Amino acid sequence: MKRAENKVVIVTGGALGIGRETCILLAKEGAKVAVTDVLDEEGKKLADEINHSGGAAKFWHLDVANENEVERIFAEVVKEFGKLDATVNNAGIAGVDKPTHELSEEDWDNVMNVNVKGVFFCTKHAIAHMRKTGCGSIVNLSSIYGLVGAGDLPPYHASKGAVRLMSKNDALFYAKDNIRVNSVHPGFIWTPLVEELGKNSPGFREKLDGLHPLGHIGESIDIAYGILYLISDESKFVTGSELVIDGGYTCK
Repeated sequence: MKRAENKVVIVTGGALGIGRETCILLAKEGAKVAVTDVLDEEGKKLADEINHSGGAAKFWHLDVANENEVERIFAEVVKEFGKLDATVNNAGIAGVDKPTHELSEEDWDNVMNVNVKGVFFCTKHAIAHMRKTGCGSIVNLSSIYGLVGAGDLPPYHASKGAVRLMSKNDALFYAKDNIRVNSVHPGFIWTPLVEELGKNSPGFREKLDGLHPLGHIGESIDIAYGILYLISDESKFVTGSELVIDGGYTCK
């Protein structure tokens, strides 16, 4: 039996990077995958790729910062696939890199709306569907920068710290419903978001490699396997936990 056989999973920010690899892996392991993103072309292409390779997927446009849209899309996914077993709250942005005293309210809110409010909305509207299923797994993508600081990107750090504690608190709320909530904390992963951060910095990737005791940054598939574990029944006794996948970064 495949590790996610017959599970219905919503993945936010599913079109690129960690989200994309997660969708592909979950489908290979037997899940029906709702690929959601604001990137319509990339998301539709991914769903087509999964279906053509024998998996089951469908794309929905979703802005996680819009509660009405979240509520509607989650209901549509359940109507399409019959239930909801898991949600991967992966959608996120880095925001501007300024010191705290130079940030505008808009700079702050742009990050919080996606990274924190988006996780809140998607958790809120997943719960009723999971209660009907009788169980569930919510996987929230935090970061190493939900655990430690780096002296940059203040809104990003604050948002990922919030996701960490939201996960623990919701794990307590919904344990009685057999709904598990965990956070995943990647180190630097070579995704389009990270590549964009370093596009004007010569030697950027080599510098990032050197930050990790294993000698290199991670790949999206490294995180996807962790997410698969938290969605699978292999992790049935795991809730409120922090899965750190960082090449040893936070050991220092």
